[in-house]
Amino acid sequence: MTISAALFDIDGTLVDSDYLHVDAWSRAFAELGAPVDSWRIHRAIGQDSSRLLTALAGDRDDEWMERAKDLHSRHYRELAGRLRPFAQAADLLRDLSGRGIRVVLATSAPADELELLLRCLDAGDAIHATTDADDVQTAKPEPGIIEVALQRAEAAPSDALFIGDSVWDMMAAARAHVRAAAVLSGGVGPAELLEAGAVEVFDDPADLRARMGRLIGID
Repeated sequence: MTISAALFDIDGTLVDSDYLHVDAWSRAFAELGAPVDSWRIHRAIGQDSSRLLTALAGDRDDEWMERAKDLHSRHYRELAGRLRPFAQAADLLRDLSGRGIRVVLATSAPADELELLLRCLDAGDAIHATTDADDVQTAKPEPGIIEVALQRAEAAPSDALFIGDSVWDMMAAARAHVRAAAVLSGGVGPAELLEAGAVEVFDDPADLRARMGRLIGID
């Protein structure tokens, strides 16, 4: 199946950032007097932040929710020096772009966080377009961010492939009617990713790069 667009999540998929988010959320919850076990935070990473907060801390008023988000953002920026791209992530994007496939980074990260990730990834020459938190009201598992990415790639769902690392990614892709592959680099097991809708699971971007032929119709 030949594709014209490759849509990528970034956190945990192209950049090793998921566990920094876990740390940042853990610090935020602790400062608000509502500590949460790190494993629970990790399992919630990748979904809309308001849903994450409700799932982990229960119903809270808007002021508390905004305070938690602000604290997470502050702590994440403090940890940003530890961000690094996964091996061959930029090469993967360049390989796809070099074949005429439009690469769109389909993320709901806030604009300031996206800038940190793009700087870390250092593959701007291969990226056709990006999305960010301002593009949708509700992030994954709702399909909105993928639908925006499709528009920016000027591609139909049937002509695109989405790559992510979380069950929320896979659910969003399914709701957008886009075929999805998954990587294990975000720390989620293959069985959960396949059950959530992944057509195939790879270890990381380097593994995907080595074996991507049949996914993009070049075998």
